[in-house]
Parts: sequence; structure tokens; C-alpha cells
Amino acid sequence: MFMARHKKHLKADPMKTNSQLSTLGIENHSAHRASAGLLSSAKFGARVTILLLTLVNGEAAVATPDFCRQTAQDALASCQAGAQSDYSLALGKCDNLSDPAAQQACRTQASADLQDARQTCQEQNDARLAACQRLGGAPYDPVIDPSNFVPQVDNPYFPLTPGTTFISEGQTAQGFEHDEFAVTRNTRVILGVTCTEVHDTVTTDGELTEDTLDWFAQDRDGNVWYFGEATAELDAKGRVKSTEGSWQSGVDGAKAGIYMPAHPKVAQGGRQEYLKGRAEDHFKTVDLAAPVAVPALASQHALKTEERTPLEPTVVDNKLTLYGTKGCIEIESTPGIAISSDRYHYPFGSHAITRYGKPFAHFYESIRYFADCVAGDKTPESTGHDGLMATAMVEATV
Repeated sequence: MFMARHKKHLKADPMKTNSQLSTLGIENHSAHRASAGLLSSAKFGARVTILLLTLVNGEAAVATPDFCRQTAQDALASCQAGAQSDYSLALGKCDNLSDPAAQQACRTQASADLQDARQTCQEQNDARLAACQRLGGAPYDPVIDPSNFVPQVDNPYFPLTPGTTFISEGQTAQGFEHDEFAVTRNTRVILGVTCTEVHDTVTTDGELTEDTLDWFAQDRDGNVWYFGEATAELDAKGRVKSTEGSWQSGVDGAKAGIYMPAHPKVAQGGRQEYLKGRAEDHFKTVDLAAPVAVPALASQHALKTEERTPLEPTVVDNKLTLYGTKGCIEIESTPGIAISSDRYHYPFGSHAITRYGKPFAHFYESIRYFADCVAGDKTPESTGHDGLMATAMVEATV
């Protein structure tokens, strides 16, 4: 949810409402005229089709609308109108070129871009309709009661203890990516709910490329809710090039979503965030006892989830989460493994560990060696007694 940033989506004129149908030659009291009007103008879409079927069949009651599919239809219309608008603007730029060959090349490129944009619109629509099948057709309008939330976030699958930093890193198509998900002591009140603020930063090949503040809160049942984010993508010079993907529950129709359920169940799913065209992540629980193996340990009891967003239809984030008495391990599709406890945070494959967010690179090899000994059931060359003696000597000199 945090690392994927969303593409640009433009707004279009809304579709015609039922109150406008008579102006367009379709009257509700005449099934035959409605049918003729519909056949002559397909642009009225699924809503008029549903109305027509009801009238032809002579049903007295109108079926419950599928709000999810309707909003998907609206988003598709908006996306297509945006693509057409961009194409018209591109042609205007082409017409300003004096060289005929350059003008023709410009037009050809504009046409290709239009086709790509239309394809993206259709792929996003297909993904939204697939989500509707999983999530249902009711409007997404969760009730947020501030009295139903608690100050801390201690869900075992997603604990947010202030001062803790989750670190994950690995190689991506854009370069070597390092992500630090730091739970701060700051809070933000959203819709009357006091949310924990997380500072999420991403560096690519050592350069800061994303800087985000996320806001979470936990309800009395133990569900962790996602209330929004303020995100910025940075260019090579550190300047903000986009804030696309930013949203806050209660602003411009945005809705909070459950990021981690209190008691996950197989096939359970839901929206993690909701702002049409900007924040549409949703999840599904795949397994409660998935196998996981990392250099330090192996287990058969990891929580496996699948996260998707219609804004990036081809991206599927498979995530494994394993929790214990002192912390949790989280493995994502990219960039790697993040391990966190109440004190130490160990990113496998990195060159440093952190203690309360501060680097202690000289401990890395020692902890790596100890983890390998535990995983391989080997006796370390330095025993626990040796460690206690070394600690005692250090304390005696301080």
C-alpha cells in the first residue's frame, strides 16, 4: 500500500441522470420508446439498461442498484474523457509545429498515446469490476465513531509502537530501494480520531525518492484503520514532482479503510482506503498458515495477504506476516524483508541494523552469525556466558 504510487486520473462530465431522460426522448411510462431511445444511443450505459429491463419485464419494484459498478462506470467515463482531452491538447501542440514532418510525427505519437491511455482506462475498469465482485455492490461508507477507537495500535500483525522502525530493501527495476517505515510519537486528529503518524521514506540508489506521512488508528475490536497519507515523489534534485496518491479521510469524499483486521480469516477482504481515482487499495486474506523461510528462521504459520489497486491493474502485492512475542516479520513482493521488534530492527541483506532508528553497522556481522547458528542449530563460538562477561567488563569501565 505504501510504496505503490498512483497514476494521474482526470475528471469528466457526469453521466446523464434519470431526471434528464425525458429531455433526451426517453420517458419512463413508455417501455417501447425507452427501448428505441436506448438502442439509438448506447452512451447512456448500464444504468439505463437496468431501467429498461425493469420496464420491459413489467416489474413493479426496481432492483437494488449496484453502486460499486456504477462508480466504476463513472470512473471509466472520466478516464476516457481525460484521455480524449489530453489527445486534443497534444494535437494543438502539434499544429504549432512549422515543419510538416515533425507535425506528422507529433500527431502519430499523440494517436499512439491516446490508444495507450484508452487501454489503461479499460484495464482499470476491468480491475474495478473484479473488485466489485469480491467486495459487493453496496456503497462504501463506513461509520467512524471516535469513541470506538483506542490510543494505541497493538494489533499483533501490525503493531505500531512509537520509536519502532521497519526497514526493508532490495533490488528493483529502478535501482536498489531502501524503505524505512518509522513509527513516530506524533499524532494527527482525523474525523475526531487520534491517529498514530508514521514517517515512511524511500531511497533509490541512495537518493530520497519518496517521503510520506501515514495515519493509522485502532478500534476497540483490534482492527487497524488507515486514515490517509500525505505523500511526495521527489526528482533527482530533491524537488517535489508529484503529490498524487495523497488523501485524507473526510476530505473530498475520501473514506478510511481497515488496513489490518483484528482476526484475519481466509477469503476475508475489504477496502484499505477509498478515494476514487486516487486511493483504491484493497486486500484479501489468502492463508493463515503459510510457509515462510528467511535466513534466521522458518515457520508454517505466517499470514498471507494479497493487495491490489485498480489504479495499477497489473501489480499484485503478495505479503507474508509472522508475529511473535517480541515483534513481527513482514515479507513483501518487493523490495525485501522487514523485521521489527520492540528494540532491534534487522533488515536482511542490508549493511546495518538499527536500534531505536539509529544505525549500528558494526553489529551486523555478529547478529548475522548468531542468526545463522540459530537457524542451523549450531553452537556459537562465543557462548552466552562469554557475552555476559564482556558486558560486565564494559559496564565496569563506564
